[in-house]
Amino acid sequence: MSEPRGPALPRRTVRQRFTILYAVLFLLSGLGLLTLTNLLAGAGSTVPVPGQTSPVPRPGLAHVQERVHQLEAQLSEVHAVQSRQLLVGSVIALVVMAAISFPLGRAVAGRVLRPLRTITVATRRISAENLHERLAVPGPADEVKDLADTVDGLLERLEASFAAQRRFVANASHELRTPLTTMRASLDVAVAKPGPVPAQTLALADRLRTELDRVDSLLEGFLDLARAQHGELHDRVPVAFGTLVSESLAARATDIAERELTVEAHIQDTAWTRGSPPLLSRLVNNVIDNAVVHNRHGGSIRLTTGTTTATGTSTTTTTSTRTMTGDGTGNGSVRLVVETDGPVLDPAQVARLAEPFRRLVADRTGSETGAGLGLSIVAAVVSAHDGVLALHARPEGGLRVTVSLPSAPAPEGGAG
Repeated sequence: MSEPRGPALPRRTVRQRFTILYAVLFLLSGLGLLTLTNLLAGAGSTVPVPGQTSPVPRPGLAHVQERVHQLEAQLSEVHAVQSRQLLVGSVIALVVMAAISFPLGRAVAGRVLRPLRTITVATRRISAENLHERLAVPGPADEVKDLADTVDGLLERLEASFAAQRRFVANASHELRTPLTTMRASLDVAVAKPGPVPAQTLALADRLRTELDRVDSLLEGFLDLARAQHGELHDRVPVAFGTLVSESLAARATDIAERELTVEAHIQDTAWTRGSPPLLSRLVNNVIDNAVVHNRHGGSIRLTTGTTTATGTSTTTTTSTRTMTGDGTGNGSVRLVVETDGPVLDPAQVARLAEPFRRLVADRTGSETGAGLGLSIVAAVVSAHDGVLALHARPEGGLRVTVSLPSAPAPEGGAG
């Protein structure tokens, strides 16, 4: 499990950076203007008054000269008062400019970034199911227009790529199954010929059938994985999730008995979700198959299903994991928790189990029937249904798999 991290620092957006930049530039311009004004005003006060350079007053003009000095003193005092008033006014103007510059800069930054926000919202809205949509941003041929056109070109290439993948999956489903069917028929014909069949031929036929079953299972896994990853969920209907779990456990009763496993199940039959029944059935089967096959002989399986309300209150006793908010209706989530026994696993390797063909140590993946696609298919199906898959290595050994899917109301007359 990941170690707890400290509180995340607030993310500084481009709009905040532009706001600070505009405000600082506005303040520096105002400060420079006010400084130049004060310097010019101060320079004007140093001009000498005519007649001050006369060292010796004329006779009879003493009274006039004294009056001139008084006027000069009064003028200097008035000029000093005006300078102080100009300085105070400049400081007040600078404070007012500082108060105005930030909201003004924020408004200007928002106006400049508005096309980018439009592009971001439109890009987030486009997914694998509507790649045919385009941004089609109007306006002059500037940098923003170039960015929008580049994103449109990328979406066009992605649409072509997804379409090619879908065609490949559809063709592979038919082309690869045909030779498998032919090979099985040829084996049956060869074994069913009249006359005694050598024991080596029968053994070889059985082995070939086993290998063909593995190839068929691998092909089916590829097709399910591709379908889930492409999000082709056009058949979303209410599904009784608890019923799927009960049916999957019943179908594997023989395998569970052969491995002498102890199953402790708490299944809530009223848990409903909405999605593709085949894919959800494959999800449940893969999770339970993983618990049966990759368990120690004589081990145990603890299985719990239930619903979690939008406030996080669970109706059954389950292990702690991250839950979904739901499907937007406030119904919360449906959860499946499966715990198995086994050796202590490396959490770093467990976190990568949802990748295709990812396996752990040989004592856990010693079965020759697995292809390493089980949990990767589970992860793809969960993601296609807007859910959450959590894999945790249990401290006492084994694995805990938690699946959370948006819950849905049960249809009328559809008791679990």
